[in-house]
Amino acid sequence: MKLVEKLKEYENQYVFIRWVTGGEYGKLIYAGDDFIEFNIIDVDTMTYRETVLIYAPLILEVTIGGVDIARIVAEVSSQMSVGDNS
Repeated sequence: MKLVEKLKEYENQYVFIRWVTGGEYGKLIYAGDDFIEFNIIDVDTMTYRETVLIYAPLILEVTIGGVDIARIVAEVSSQMSVGDNS
């Protein structure tokens, strides 16, 4: 199984991705055959800083669970209002 095929299962979830030139926490928006779309989160303000398209063969590591990911999910969830559908 290719990495991109596995990442499709985690679309719209928070992950940590390390690629050749960097690594960031964020939300995996789309995993395609040749690239992924990734919204980077500023962990200090818990806001989306930027969206990046990463060429799939450059991805070195993806962390799907863990303490830091759980903290990010909790922070983002606590900032959502009851009527927020996004």
